Amino acid sequence: MDAYTDYQYDYHNYTENILDNGSFPFSVIFDCPGSHLQGSSTFLPVLYYLIFFTGFLGNLFVISVVGRKGRKGGRLVDTFVINLALADLVFVLTLPLWAVSASQNGYWDFGAIGNLLCKLSSYIIAVNRFSNIFFLTCMSFDRYLAVVKLMDSRYLRSSRCIQATCAAVWVSSLLLGIPSWVYRSVQQPSDGPSCVEDSSSYVFLGISLLMALLTFVFPVLIIIICYGTIIVHLNKHCAAAANPRAEARRRHSLKMVLSIIIAFVVSWLPFNIFKVIIIISQLSNAELSCDAQAWQRNGLLVSCCLAFFSSCVNPAIYFFLDNHFRRQAEILFNTCRGKPKLLQSYNSSASFTNAGTTES
Repeated sequence: MDAYTDYQYDYHNYTENILDNGSFPFSVIFDCPGSHLQGSSTFLPVLYYLIFFTGFLGNLFVISVVGRKGRKGGRLVDTFVINLALADLVFVLTLPLWAVSASQNGYWDFGAIGNLLCKLSSYIIAVNRFSNIFFLTCMSFDRYLAVVKLMDSRYLRSSRCIQATCAAVWVSSLLLGIPSWVYRSVQQPSDGPSCVEDSSSYVFLGISLLMALLTFVFPVLIIIICYGTIIVHLNKHCAAAANPRAEARRRHSLKMVLSIIIAFVVSWLPFNIFKVIIIISQLSNAELSCDAQAWQRNGLLVSCCLAFFSSCVNPAIYFFLDNHFRRQAEILFNTCRGKPKLLQSYNSSASFTNAGTTES
């Protein structure tokens, strides 16, 4: 009996030491030995720092290029682009915290402000997740209005209405992120503090499942409907287009926005799938084998890293697919070099006469 007790004690300590719950921002608790992904304390910090540097510089570059034209020279879609870049910029600022935690095998050791940093960083990640999909949904609906309902959408596509829409997206995202603040905290197991969510709360699990439906499945369905309608409309009216150049600009605009949406869905779809599977198994109190738990945990970890890459992909899409963005970047570069204003004015005029690629 004593030997069995000692075995249970050693087994408990062993499993507790390998949980590594705080090494990535969407962690859940697993109890089986061997569920820890080998090398995560090395490759996770590298990935987090890589996403941090590329996302910070890339989104700061987007804000500098798109924002320099101001309200008069900018395009309507630029308002969504700036807000999307701002959300990603704030998000990547939290990644150094998770990189440090991952390098310490998930220990969240930030002293007296550790719990505050845990809640704040988790809250920012949740707000970024919601605001991204909402802004992308708004951009899709804007493309729908620009192509299918161009003559009937002058008010909806006005600068004032788009700014009000962005404000509503931010307020909604800030409110929807509150559960991440409330149910995320630093817990103190015997082997050290970890920043984890309260997966024992059925209220939080239910809210998380509802959020996955409301903030991913439904927006993606709206995006699919918008683009399906756009494709049908373009195919029907392509031959009768009165202005081939305008039609070409619309198609180029759709290609850029669609690329951004595909990048987001590809990045976040695996995470949402694993998250929903884990939540359902926890709500149903399913008894999973250690292999199944290891598959869930490692899948969530890898998909979480993939999801974060979406924050640094958008600047590359703008640069390679948006001719207007490249022209504005060139003007900004020439301004920094002190290029004569006359030549800059010529470039700006050429940019205007060639027309923007993301605004019909």
